[in-house]
Amino acid sequence: MGRMLGEGSFGSVCEGKRLEDGLEVAVKIARKPQNLKYINIPGHPAPFPLEVGLLILANRGPKVSEIIELLDWQDQPDQYIMVLERPSPCEDLWHFSNRHEGILDEDTARFIMAQATTAAHMCCRRGVFHRDVKLENLLVNTETLEVKLIDFGCGDLLQESGYEGFCGTLSYRPPEYRAEGKYHGKPATVWSLGVLLFLLVCGRFPEPRDRRMIEEDIWSDPGLSNECCLLIRSLLKESPRQRIYFRKILRHEWFKVTE
Repeated sequence: MGRMLGEGSFGSVCEGKRLEDGLEVAVKIARKPQNLKYINIPGHPAPFPLEVGLLILANRGPKVSEIIELLDWQDQPDQYIMVLERPSPCEDLWHFSNRHEGILDEDTARFIMAQATTAAHMCCRRGVFHRDVKLENLLVNTETLEVKLIDFGCGDLLQESGYEGFCGTLSYRPPEYRAEGKYHGKPATVWSLGVLLFLLVCGRFPEPRDRRMIEEDIWSDPGLSNECCLLIRSLLKESPRQRIYFRKILRHEWFKVTE
């Protein structure tokens, strides 16, 4: 096992190499909480730990290069181990953004946002609610700018009825959860993509003043194109019903810029 790539309350992620062919991989060792949820997947006899099952579902069907691939996994009494693809060279979007002084130009942000949106949308289409789309959970290949969504540890199966418990990162939390104690997967993910875009092009989280101006549909930033400001206002509507639909994001004018 190579150097540590990350560590948290969940366990740890290390560099590794697959013995059969020398492929560079990431190995995630996750401790099992007492209330670990298992899920059944049609076609598989035994249930999977939730995070493993979500990754299997997210990767089911044609490969989506924007979602990290699960190569292998193992269940043990007090932990489970996942072997994941490891792009190289790469770093998470938080570090990548910081190296660019916290703000990306619109062309770079557009290329990254298109991939992040595709990953999150495909998860939902495959019945997976990632629930923690953020800078730290997007890996960027520093040469090609290819993006991969990682870490399904906060995720759940996508359900129509909505969610009453919040799991994820507070600064990306949708406002409806605070107001009503309940939120739905797709509009909550759209909100987190809005926070992500705001961070990439403004270098900070949206503040109460920004959110008031977005509600009044007058928010703008002199350094940004009109189309970019329009998209931010569409993604960050307080009411989930007024937020742009997932399927319409990539059709937005901001993504239609031709080189």
